[in-house]
Amino acid sequence: MKIEHLFSVREMSKKDIFNTFSLASKIEQNPEKYSNSCKNKILAALFFESSTRTRLSFESAMLRLGGQILGFTSAKVSSAAKGESITDTIRMTNHYAHIAVIRHFMEGVGELAKEFATIPMISGGTGTQEHPTQALLDLYTIHKEFEDIEDLNIGIMGDLLYGRTIPSLLFALSKFENIKLHLISPPALRIRDNVDFRLKETNLNYSVVDNMKEVIDELDVLYVTRIQKERFPDPTDYERLKDVYNIKSSDIENAKDNLIIMHPLPRITEISYEIDALKQARYFDQAKNGVWVRMALILKFLGLDINE
Repeated sequence: MKIEHLFSVREMSKKDIFNTFSLASKIEQNPEKYSNSCKNKILAALFFESSTRTRLSFESAMLRLGGQILGFTSAKVSSAAKGESITDTIRMTNHYAHIAVIRHFMEGVGELAKEFATIPMISGGTGTQEHPTQALLDLYTIHKEFEDIEDLNIGIMGDLLYGRTIPSLLFALSKFENIKLHLISPPALRIRDNVDFRLKETNLNYSVVDNMKEVIDELDVLYVTRIQKERFPDPTDYERLKDVYNIKSSDIENAKDNLIIMHPLPRITEISYEIDALKQARYFDQAKNGVWVRMALILKFLGLDINE
């Protein structure tokens, strides 16, 4: 990696992404080969917000690499509860670990990390801003399925306003050719203006759609996100929008035979449980792929890629 920290996929080149996928694939095929790669290395997991998949997959990744982990799972059990600044937490972590993953409710944490961190820091999600490693495992899942990330028709549906996985995925997709994208959401949950502005500087071809049924027969990938209850300033807006989408098997009867359905999880009501048994479901495979991608990222940021 030519970058020292990872807080946005915009900082990664297309070559960086494919090199990460190449290593992730090698790890997936032969994990035992890498089981001592991080011996005597420590990962600090600094989770100021709740997490299941991101935290556990990073911890699983480090343990599978033979390393060790330390950290906390909530701001309430860290010195942030006593008033410690995020900059002081970062500076302290420099002395305790060799690499860190940080999830924080505040946007702009990446800029602070770049200023104060002397060890590699990887974002586990910052506010509504970005979630770059989620985007990478999403692309890895698509790449495994279609053997490329070009010439695809992709629908992204749900909370495009508050979901931090969305900007990262959109910025990542903008690096690839001939992607036809449909952004599916109610008007109140369209992508943010600053994201839209950055996308218009790229060659990404996208349309705005209210109803999935308008495009379901065209899609290769349907990427679904939950409505982000915790991000709504007004709870009544959440109550009004929380059940706007609920995909059932009958909704995809006219879909392509090779359609895959993805979701960063957790799922609430936007995908019915009956979908789980269908061949289109990929969200649990997606979560599993996060381990291989995060193992690859840890090795690359520590300079321990034994294949290079």
